[in-house]
Amino acid sequence: MQANRPGQYLLVLLGLALFLCGNPAWAVQPLRIGLTPTFLNERHALIADWRVYLESKLGRPVAFVLKDSYEETMELLHQRQIQVAWLCDCPHVTANPEFRLLATPLFQGRPYYRSYVIVPEHDKGTRGLLDLKDKVFAYSDPYSNAGFMNPRYALKKRGIDPDTFFRRTFFTHSHRKAIEAVAVGVADAASVSSYIWETLDRQGPALTGRTRIAARSEEYGFPPLVAYHTLPAREFDALQQALLTMTADPLGREVLERMNLDGFARPRPEIYRPVGEMVRFMERK
Repeated sequence: MQANRPGQYLLVLLGLALFLCGNPAWAVQPLRIGLTPTFLNERHALIADWRVYLESKLGRPVAFVLKDSYEETMELLHQRQIQVAWLCDCPHVTANPEFRLLATPLFQGRPYYRSYVIVPEHDKGTRGLLDLKDKVFAYSDPYSNAGFMNPRYALKKRGIDPDTFFRRTFFTHSHRKAIEAVAVGVADAASVSSYIWETLDRQGPALTGRTRIAARSEEYGFPPLVAYHTLPAREFDALQQALLTMTADPLGREVLERMNLDGFARPRPEIYRPVGEMVRFMERK
């Protein structure tokens, strides 16, 4: 019996090889897509359905990688641990030669969103950012336009130092958590993505109903999906096509509805230039 073991092992290995060859999904590395607080990453069932849709269109496994900050996700791209990510609209993303703009979500029919300054629902006196002098203010993420740069830009444009205007500031690393901080009274105000606030409000106003929008910014290009520059062109084109045609597929339409999006469009770099101009203004002394 001992002498037969090498032959038995060979048969097992041969059977495994034949199984893998007959099941391409097992032999192909998954396309890894990073999600950040731009997306409502608490909704695991929705993410699972989006994965099923993409796998059906791409003919290969897809894996979503969830992180709590933009910086962590960008680092994964640089390390080639993911190939695609849904990031922010800051120039570190939209003007980075290492990243290729893949698709821009359509929110309320357009590729734009706003920054909202929110306060507790019972705060009826705050009418804008300038009313928040010496208050506690929550930022979402240091790489976020809506959740960090926009309110600071609005203050500096008026000659006000954003580092001394508020009594205290802190980061929540999530738009949802920034909304929660205001709702429970941990912060007097916060700056958040209109997409996140409006989507949470649509799903159920238990949280957003405890806050009030005190100010709305101008429109900015919606945070895009980007691919690392090493993603082969064929794979880039296939994924882009799968995203652009979601509205033509029943499951795709259902996923979009639950995302509170109207679809995806081909990116237009010009819609992201105003944020780049804001960054350059903020870097001036």
